[in-house]
Amino acid sequence: MGNHILKVFTLILAVLLLYMWPISSAFDNQDDISEIVVMNAVTKFVDSVRDKGFITPSMYNEFADQMALTGNTYNIQMEHLHKRYDPNYNDAGEFQGGFSVNYEGFYNAQINDKLFPRNSSEKIDNPNRIYKLAAGDFFTVTVKNTNRTPATLINDILKGTINAPNEKIVVPYGGMVLNEDY
Repeated sequence: MGNHILKVFTLILAVLLLYMWPISSAFDNQDDISEIVVMNAVTKFVDSVRDKGFITPSMYNEFADQMALTGNTYNIQMEHLHKRYDPNYNDAGEFQGGFSVNYEGFYNAQINDKLFPRNSSEKIDNPNRIYKLAAGDFFTVTVKNTNRTPATLINDILKGTINAPNEKIVVPYGGMVLNEDY
């Protein structure tokens, strides 16, 4: 009886090592390649925005299309921090001299409303659909995959876990806007 259990265990282990492990390794490599493609797309998009000082709908669509080539779906979070200089006043409303630097945040909702306005018949290359940034502002993009990649599914099967997070590809990138080329 014990010999049969050992043979079954050996057979299951052999199947895992001969078939599941190479498949898992291949899917992990596919995720690594997808992460490199996404990292290149994010870097190119953010650097272009930082150099030009604006975002056009075609720039954003090209960025999203490059990432879609990986076969995954992504959550794209954009953040624009606009630098603002506020004068310093006391409680009586008298100017105290000097200024405070504050940042006003704009996120996906505000940026996408400018790029892709609702109920608008404007063409994609219309100048009204350009989102403008100023030199000295900060622009950051964070991309996370929203689907379960094949590598995640295989690893869930091998490890017996299903509650692992979907995010296997996470790419944050950003920096200061260097130019206003509009």
